[in-house]
Amino acid sequence: MPFTDLAETRLSGSPQLRNEPVQARSAARLTALLDAAAAVIDQIGYERLTTAMVAERAGASIGTVYRYFPDRIALLQALATRNLDRLLAKMLRDVADATHSTFSSAFGAALDTYVNELRTAPGFRALRCGDVLDLRPAPSPTTYTSQIADELLASFASRFGIENSTDSQFAIQTAIEVTAALGSRAFARDNNGDSAFLEQSRTIVRSVLAAQFGSAA
Repeated sequence: MPFTDLAETRLSGSPQLRNEPVQARSAARLTALLDAAAAVIDQIGYERLTTAMVAERAGASIGTVYRYFPDRIALLQALATRNLDRLLAKMLRDVADATHSTFSSAFGAALDTYVNELRTAPGFRALRCGDVLDLRPAPSPTTYTSQIADELLASFASRFGIENSTDSQFAIQTAIEVTAALGSRAFARDNNGDSAFLEQSRTIVRSVLAAQFGSAA
């Protein structure tokens, strides 16, 4: 899904934009607003973000913000959706990269990409893919980790012959959940990521994958 096409989102319960951008200038304006929101979040966190801050950072009027987003929550959800799209696109490129010739190598690269997003992507460390907001109607079985697991598993099955099953999906989702949880802890007070937590994450992930995929992991 293109980053600017946020009317139909991956996350259940994500907002509808007031105006779906149809021209390049509108798309660029929307991108600028989301970039500004990410920059503000990097400075003060998503809890204190306001639409006025985003407008000022983007060099836009508050009316421009409200043209696309009814409130700050809708803005945060749209940024979370873009985070997910960008993360998933990068992870799928890792899976398809010919330099990663085994399932284990490709999956390791995909998880390293997640950690790199925590390290470098503006706003990602605090907001991630919107799970910290979790404003979806309860109960909802869909999470961003399950969506990533579904798409990664399909790619793994196609390229490496990994069994596309419920158990495989759960193992991959568990690996992503572990990486997300310990990754967030690793970066809580260390901008480069606490190496002890990151290494422990890799150890747990290797155990989870070996239990499900055996020698392939």
